This record gives sequence, C-alpha cells and structure tokens, in this order.
Amino acid sequence: QVQLVESGGGLVQAGGSLRLSCIASGISIRNHAMGWYRQAPGKQRELVATVIGVDAPKYADDVKGRFAISRDNAKNTVYLQMNSLKPEDTAAYYCNAQPRWAPTIQYWGQGTQVTVSS
Repeated sequence: QVQLVESGGGLVQAGGSLRLSCIASGISIRNHAMGWYRQAPGKQRELVATVIGVDAPKYADDVKGRFAISRDNAKNTVYLQMNSLKPEDTAAYYCNAQPRWAPTIQYWGQGTQVTVSS
C-alpha cells in the first residue's frame, strides 16, 4: 500500500519560512517523479515544484527563487523548503508521486495546511 505522509505545515508570518516533508512508503521515490502541489480555498490544485531523477527541479513561476524541492533517497523523503513566504502562499500543500514508467498513475498525500499571515 502506497502512503505519502506530509508534515511541517503551520502558521507563519509573511517573510517567514517553513519546511515541508513527505515520507513515502510502499514505493521508492528513486523511481518516481515527486512533486508538491497546493490548493487554496475556491481554487484549483496547482503544481508548486517537481523533481524527476537527476533532472533539475521545476518550479511554478510565483515560487521561483523562494521555494526549493529536494529529495533524500535514503530516507525516502521529499522536502519543500519555503522561504520569504507571502499571504498568497496560504493553501493546503500536497505531496505527489508518479511512477516514471506509468505517469498516468498518481499517488497523493493527505495534505498539510500552510497559513501565512500578513
């Protein structure tokens, strides 16, 4: 059974930082494209950052230079370091995994809430 468990969300003031973690079980993140998505109330879920193998990570335009995705294969964990947080970053953040051999398959975590106060 595949599980993605996020943690690290919380309430932070604008300009602050948070680090989200996603611990995977039932899969090896080495073989998966790993990503972070977010969904604000009333809005569609959107891609924040993704990393595939040794390729350079990709970021949504509005988080470039502020967020950084990384992976620790030994811990089977993906991280999202979020700096210079803005109120518009407020959302539920979800970890996502897609097998590299079957990109139509997607696994999701339960989400972790990030709230940035102004």
